[in-house]
Amino acid sequence: MFKVFRKEIEWAGRTLVLETGKIARQADAAVMVSYGDTTVLCTVVAAKTAKPDVDFFPLSVHYQEKTFAAGRIPGGFFKREGKPSEKEVLISRLIDRPIRPLFVPGFKNETQVICTVLSFDTETDADIAAMVGTSAALTLSGLPFMGPVAAAKVGYIDGAFILNPTNSEIASSDLELVVAGTQEGVLMVESEAKELSEEIMLSAVTFGHKGFQPVINAIIQLAETCAKEPWDFDPNADKLPADLLKKLNKSAEKGLREAYALREKSARRDKIDAVKATAMAALGELDAIHKLKAGEAFKHLESDIVRGAILETGQRIDGRTTVEIRP
Repeated sequence: MFKVFRKEIEWAGRTLVLETGKIARQADAAVMVSYGDTTVLCTVVAAKTAKPDVDFFPLSVHYQEKTFAAGRIPGGFFKREGKPSEKEVLISRLIDRPIRPLFVPGFKNETQVICTVLSFDTETDADIAAMVGTSAALTLSGLPFMGPVAAAKVGYIDGAFILNPTNSEIASSDLELVVAGTQEGVLMVESEAKELSEEIMLSAVTFGHKGFQPVINAIIQLAETCAKEPWDFDPNADKLPADLLKKLNKSAEKGLREAYALREKSARRDKIDAVKATAMAALGELDAIHKLKAGEAFKHLESDIVRGAILETGQRIDGRTTVEIRP
């Protein structure tokens, strides 16, 4: 009845299975990930259009664990799942960080990612499976997502690195490091270590990045068979018209450079506010949508000026060099 697509690989001593086409078929994409005997369902749903008054990317990521996944049912006064635990919140952020920067700039359609743990084998934590499943679902969905990404956990026991250690191995490990990235590079690292050297830590990141490459290849192979058509999305459609952008840059650039030459924070902020007011007035009467776009264009100009100055002069806006920290 359903056309199920499946990709299976051996990864770090356990079987990783990516499956789509059977569960949650009304989502833009849904991938069931099994790693060992731990299973996570990852779904992606996005609004077809963006709200006109939104000036940010409304992405929400929810990782949720159910007690039935470990074979228990809540009892006592509370018979249902409670609010998200600290672990669920932290893993939601862990998933969010590497995927958020890979959406095409300008994409502002409300997007929701939900990762539900369906079974847990007590040894294989679900965080890595959830990150892999999210990447696979986004890659299959057709959304303007410049992935795929993958993630891996790295342990360090008796002077040797271990890829995706079990919970038992983590207990005796000097390191618990999660690294996520693309084929080309690393996007996110989070770790807990027992005073290891920088050389070991850097080697761990490299080990993890190399270790998850087979997963990225598996996601690409799965996408070649069942990915949806890319969304018709123009990243320039939401930008300020070229004539207004040119006028904004011309009226604001000199003032912003002068403002960021001031080292005193409150004086700099007052100067920037004055420059912005002058620049907006120079654009004349604008409707609400164009005002929003003009505000975004002003922020981008600020960013370009600040970052450009740091690269050119080697000095931050408070006078510190790129290798100095605050007093």
